[in-house]
Amino acid sequence: MKEIEFIVFLDSRQLNRLRVRLITENGELIDVLYQYESLINTNWTAIVRYDCAHGFFHRDVLMPNGDKEKKSIEIDSLKNASKYAEQDLKDRWEWYRDKFIKKLKK
Repeated sequence: MKEIEFIVFLDSRQLNRLRVRLITENGELIDVLYQYESLINTNWTAIVRYDCAHGFFHRDVLMPNGDKEKKSIEIDSLKNASKYAEQDLKDRWEWYRDKFIKKLKK
């Protein structure tokens, strides 16, 4: 089993990042984690996470109060699920952040 972890910054100020963990076995992807984090009040805060915890691929949208919205994502392979998660977070991180900040201010 091989585990690869890395971070990709999503903006030039490096205040928003994508944390990625991929686990392979015999060259096959067996587990993924894509987590969007933003630097809020000097702390890295997880806002959206895609993973395979609980035995299925899903997205957790995290709330400032600790709650989360879980949504199962039906995709034919973990490789395609991985591509989906990465693209969604790269395309929509600003929208996710704005939504989180609005709930933080309530």
